[in-house]
Amino acid sequence: MDFYQQIINQAANALDEDVGSGDISAQLIDESAQLETELLVREDAVLCGIEWFDEVFRQCDPAIVTRWHAQDGDSISANSVVCEISGPARGLLTAERSALNFLQTLSGTATLTRSYADLIRHTDCRILDTRKTIPQLRVAQKYAVLCGGGSNHRIGLFDAFLIKENHLAAAGGIAATVSRARQLHPDKLLEVEVENLEQLQQALDAGVERALLDNFTLDDLRRAVELNAGAIELEASGNIDRDNLLEIAATGVDYVSIGALTKNLRAIDFSLRYR
Repeated sequence: MDFYQQIINQAANALDEDVGSGDISAQLIDESAQLETELLVREDAVLCGIEWFDEVFRQCDPAIVTRWHAQDGDSISANSVVCEISGPARGLLTAERSALNFLQTLSGTATLTRSYADLIRHTDCRILDTRKTIPQLRVAQKYAVLCGGGSNHRIGLFDAFLIKENHLAAAGGIAATVSRARQLHPDKLLEVEVENLEQLQQALDAGVERALLDNFTLDDLRRAVELNAGAIELEASGNIDRDNLLEIAATGVDYVSIGALTKNLRAIDFSLRYR
């Protein structure tokens, strides 16, 4: 399924959840009534979710028009008008909550990502997301990470190998597991999670493209970078937050993956003001 078809489906599912058999409150309004509204953001944020927002309104009533004053990925200031919306009152009021839910959630992901990415912007290290996403919003949240200045890890279990501790225990160690992975899908990125320098050496010997350094101390991260000597990509992961991010990035690892980007987000405060 392509990106835009997912947006269409997600908007339809959100409206089905909210509207059900019909918006009985909107039925109180004259069918011919028109409204003009302004979308305000109540706090500094990074905007994300325009396509979802617009699609919800389009599905409610194609006559609704949105006029945006910013684009996805833009920094927006508290109390500024981000968009103007006009059209049939019934459709506007029916769509409002579902549209805002997408916008506040995806802008929350983008805003949090930007706050992390800005901390290490002067380094060569990049921020990665994870699969710790809201169900059914995987691609949407990963898009939001990009808007916030981060990078995407694998989308799911299908597009790259990430061989973790339990895989290794069940499949017979790093060398055997990597060999089997190469046979099955030689075209896929092959990453192995390692817990110490000895396992990192095994991963290097096996010829993986990337090693996930799980909960390494700062000293061990530096040793890992030295041992690796630029041979493969190194990704640090585990209990990473704003307090230790810069120190970890400064060790020389290529990536830092942070599950909080998509699972610990706080929705951004948007509201519609009717004229």
